[in-house]
Amino acid sequence: MNPSIQIKRFIENISSAFIGKDEVVSQATLALIAGGHVLLEDVPGLGKTLLAKAIARSLDATFKRIQFTADLLPSDVTGVTVFAPDRREFHFREGPIFTNIFLADEINRATPRTQSSLLEAMEEQNVTVDGTLYPLPEPFFVMATQNPVELEGTYPLPFAQMDRFMVRLNIGYLDRELEIKMLKLQQRTDPLDRVGPVLDCAGLMQLRAESQHVTIADSLLGYIIDVVRATRCSPALEYGGSPRAGLDMQSFSRAIALLAGRDFVLPDDIKQAARLTLPHRLIVRKATRSMPLQSRAVIEQIIETVPVPV
Repeated sequence: MNPSIQIKRFIENISSAFIGKDEVVSQATLALIAGGHVLLEDVPGLGKTLLAKAIARSLDATFKRIQFTADLLPSDVTGVTVFAPDRREFHFREGPIFTNIFLADEINRATPRTQSSLLEAMEEQNVTVDGTLYPLPEPFFVMATQNPVELEGTYPLPFAQMDRFMVRLNIGYLDRELEIKMLKLQQRTDPLDRVGPVLDCAGLMQLRAESQHVTIADSLLGYIIDVVRATRCSPALEYGGSPRAGLDMQSFSRAIALLAGRDFVLPDDIKQAARLTLPHRLIVRKATRSMPLQSRAVIEQIIETVPVPV
């Protein structure tokens, strides 16, 4: 089947449960295909967990969820080595991170020590416990949620952790008509009951391989680097995009082209990728990462000023 049609079917399937936010669904799906991870940041009750579950049900893959709390330990995420008296030997008991889709709910409620248990997994797709390396299954996709309003008893994600998320998405409220539709749809049934698998792990890995074969002209590779370097030189920013930001822009723009049915990247794909992959990685001067609107305004200014290759 045509990759573009496969991706659109996947998005439509998720949208049957997560209504009214097709753009958010598309962006999360593109990050999944690009091999990245997603941070969902918004106020409670907007369906962040529902979106993660709908993605998991649309993909015939394993799914596990952890509610992050202040007393959660790293071993509760990665697993622990235990002694088996009957065999008189130690063996490794896998934690919930050994899954295809991992939902870290309210990730900022866990301590930095526990948050750091995800760093190796998200970057290298393995975990190290007691000096032994354990590979994670393929595909491996992390969706994390956090509430930007209630900050008491929370721990802001460190910069290294933020940099490992390909995109940070905000859902926003539904308009009046869609909210009425949501009430009607959920009067007697669970919205997830309408969602079934339309893609398996092998199909997702094939889509990832297809996206990696999407062509990017050398001039557009230079354009990606120019945009990232512009964030490092901007007087409005304390800290700009990392080299990983450029890699994520490249992967995300390829996924955008694949969804559009093209085997080549356009400058507009890169602009769209920049708007999604860069803002959460920036530190605005005399401000913090909790002010995403300012960082997005800086990105818009950079997109307007960096020359586009002809």
